[in-house]
Amino acid sequence: MMRRLTAPRLVGLLAIAALTGVSACQQAETEQPVAPVEPQPAPASAAPAVGYACESGAMVEARYPDTATAQLAYKGRTYDLRSVEAASGARYVGSGVEWWTAPRDGQERATLSRLGPNEEVGVAVLEQCARPVATAAAPVPQVLPGQTTTPAPGGVLPVSTPCKGPQLKLAAEGGDAGAGNRVRNFSLQNLGAQACSLTGYPGVTVLDAQGRAVTSIRADQSPGSYFRQGQAPTPVELAPRAKAYFEVAWNVVPDETMQKTCPSVATLRATAPGDTATVSLPFEFQPCGGKIRVSPIRAEADPQTAT
Repeated sequence: MMRRLTAPRLVGLLAIAALTGVSACQQAETEQPVAPVEPQPAPASAAPAVGYACESGAMVEARYPDTATAQLAYKGRTYDLRSVEAASGARYVGSGVEWWTAPRDGQERATLSRLGPNEEVGVAVLEQCARPVATAAAPVPQVLPGQTTTPAPGGVLPVSTPCKGPQLKLAAEGGDAGAGNRVRNFSLQNLGAQACSLTGYPGVTVLDAQGRAVTSIRADQSPGSYFRQGQAPTPVELAPRAKAYFEVAWNVVPDETMQKTCPSVATLRATAPGDTATVSLPFEFQPCGGKIRVSPIRAEADPQTAT
């Protein structure tokens, strides 16, 4: 027998059905899958780049976004590093390399090494680099009529960009000779309106009278100078019109068993460290033994070879 629903009971059932429908809709909305969020690329570091000139003539560009990380750019590759414990200075490892910096003698010295199998300790030195340490510029004193000023001793020029070939002038300076050996100083003068820096060895090639490279003569890098061996390259800051110097040494005695005459050179061509633009100078000489020796660039000419 069918039971008749009273009005109050019917109203109650309808209310329950309505509440159940609302709950089901809410649950369906809640369980809707959330669209995945596409990962955004990390923003590029806004830290300024710091350039280090290396003994090989290469450059290492470093950025320090914070105290715990460093980013290096070297020979077209980028390396992300993290800070690790160091006995002195600052040391970073990562991406297969170690970067260790420390201040010394008014410069910031840096060593780039290849990491060993444990990825923690450098085992093979790739580059020895340095950069001048910037100092705050001293205020310019007011000069009254009739007065002269003298630069303060010991001043350090601010860190500047590397010198490039178009702003440099190559010239021959003093020389020396003895016991079959010859040595000559050459200068690189900054003709630009801004200071620039040179660190390392110049690239040197020699040409014959027809302007062809004399391939039988190689240029060897020789630490220090002919008279003071073993000195490593140091950064040289060149103010406008200032000069930096390097030395070329060679032998003039033919090796009778290998050669009876030595090739003639008519032009010496040089490039600044890390640059490809050349500067040339007519310079005639006859180096024997198939090589010449080139010193690092330095701030002053060797007094023993000065004019």
